Amino acid sequence: MVTLGLVQMAASADTAQNLEKALALVRRAARGGAKIVCLPELFRSRYFPQTRRADKRRYAESVPGETTRAFCRLAREFGVAVVVPLYERTREGRLFNSAVVADADGRLLGTYRKLHIPHDPLFYEQDYFRKGDRGFRVFKTRFASFSVLICFDQWFPEAARACALKGAELLFYPTAIGDIAGHRPKEGDWRDSWVTIQRSHAIANSVHVAAVNRTGREGRLKFWGSSFVADAFGKVVKSASKDREEVLLCPVDLAKNRSVREGWGFMRNRRPDCYGGLVR
Repeated sequence: MVTLGLVQMAASADTAQNLEKALALVRRAARGGAKIVCLPELFRSRYFPQTRRADKRRYAESVPGETTRAFCRLAREFGVAVVVPLYERTREGRLFNSAVVADADGRLLGTYRKLHIPHDPLFYEQDYFRKGDRGFRVFKTRFASFSVLICFDQWFPEAARACALKGAELLFYPTAIGDIAGHRPKEGDWRDSWVTIQRSHAIANSVHVAAVNRTGREGRLKFWGSSFVADAFGKVVKSASKDREEVLLCPVDLAKNRSVREGWGFMRNRRPDCYGGLVR
């Protein structure tokens, strides 16, 4: 068994305050028994891609940098692995929506750069981020081997399958998603679809899934909160509130992935020889 800590938080306009709050919440998770802790997407700032083509480079930072150094120290102090999403600026000045993983000894294991970048009203991310250039990653921490996928990645079954095939036991989805004020989608409940698609990734790949959202109101966006963990059978085993900051602690038995996978038989009955059209 390993206990996951999902940090559901709201962001203010003060980036230093957001960092201190996040550190405090991760400490709370660690003291509560969490061994792997994940923060929401771009937690250090408000969700700035609501506006088009603004200059937000002041929020970007290098890896390693202030945020990663702070969480590496905390990871080493408490013996926990931490998923740290941030706005990454490379040495060449390229900008990515990224997540860094620190292991329990304080080492940086690497960076995942968001591959699927949306460009929709209030989610104008292509104005700020390049498409990820490092592919899918599996981070082998002291407690589990997992992948990190970020927000819009969660709608793509190919991403979840690729990570499962590379050996991920668990998928983390740090996220910033919610309703647009004054807009009622004619399709129905988007939040229900958001939960459903991630449960489907758990089922199709026999892995656990942890979705970590922010909460609160920023501009025209009202974030859903509702962070949750689904097991390898797709059952939501624990979820957070819609509108409160909280640390969701959830013990999971990743060893059950294997029995579920053997029961479903999805992986052993794959037909990759028939899937060529997926990459054309």
